[in-house]
Amino acid sequence: MTQDVPHSNPASVQANGIELVYDTFGQPSAPPLLLIMGLGGQMIAWDDEFCAQLAARGYWVIRFDNRDVGLSTKFDQAGVPDMAALAWARAQGEAIQAPYTLADMADDAAGLLDALGAGSAHVVGVSMGGMIAQAMAIRHPDRVRTLTSIMSSTGNPDLPPPAAEALEILLKPAPTDRDGYLESAVQSQQVLGGSPFPVDKDYTRERARRAFDRGLHPKGIARQMAAILASGSRKEALRSVTVPTLVIHGDADPLVPVEGGIDTADAVPGAELLIIEGMGHALPPALWPQVIDAIARHTV
Repeated sequence: MTQDVPHSNPASVQANGIELVYDTFGQPSAPPLLLIMGLGGQMIAWDDEFCAQLAARGYWVIRFDNRDVGLSTKFDQAGVPDMAALAWARAQGEAIQAPYTLADMADDAAGLLDALGAGSAHVVGVSMGGMIAQAMAIRHPDRVRTLTSIMSSTGNPDLPPPAAEALEILLKPAPTDRDGYLESAVQSQQVLGGSPFPVDKDYTRERARRAFDRGLHPKGIARQMAAILASGSRKEALRSVTVPTLVIHGDADPLVPVEGGIDTADAVPGAELLIIEGMGHALPPALWPQVIDAIARHTV
C-alpha cells in the first residue's frame, strides 16, 4: 500500500439510529472525503490502495459499510422483498413500498459524518453509492462540499435498461460456497468490466475472498435493490443541487448505460461530465490514475 498513509482499524458508530462500521485512510486533520459503495458492496470494495492513493492527495478518506451489508446493521426483520413484484409495479408506474429508501441511506451517511465530527465532506459514490451521494446532495447540501457520481444514474425510468447479460448477473443468486463465489466474481467482472481492461483473475479472486470471509448478506442486497426501485427518479430534485458536481461514466457500461451518467450531468446545473472510453461497470487499477486525478481536480 502507498507508504506513509495511516489506515485506521475498523470501528463502529451509531448513526441515524443504526450501527455503521467504517475505517479511514490519511490524517483526520485533512479535508474529509466520504466514499459510498454500490449495491451489495462492502466498504472493502473500495480497494485499500485506491483509498491510500486518494489519501496521499491530501484527504481524510472515509469508507463504510452501508446498512444491510458487511458489518453494519442488518434489516432482516423486514423480510425479503419480492423483486419480481416490485419490478412489475415499477413498470406499471405504481408506488413501491420498501423497508427503506435511498433517502434513508443518505441520512445514514450524513449521520456518519456527525458521529465522526465532520461538518461536511467531499462525497464520492459509485453505482448505487452514486445514487445515495446524489440523495445526500439533495437532502443535506450543507454536508456535501463536492459531489462525484461514478457509473450511476438519476433513476429516470426512461433511460436505457441494463444489457441482458449484465442484468442476469445482477439478478442471479451468488454461490454460497467459497470457491464458487470466487469464480462467479471472475465471471461477473468479465461481463461488467470494459473490454480494454482485461480481468486480473488473481486480483479479482482475492477481492472476492476478502468479501466472502468478511461475510455476505444476500437478503440485504435484495432490500437495497428494493430501495433503489422505491426511490424513483431524482432528476427533477437534482436540478436544485448547487454543490460542484462531477459525473464519471464509462461508455462501455453494460449495467448502468452511459446515458445514466449523461442524464445526471444534464440534471445538475453546471455539472462536469467525464466519459471514459472503454470503461465498464468497474474501477480496475488501470483506471485509478485517471479517476483519482479527476476527483483531485474537482475537489480543489
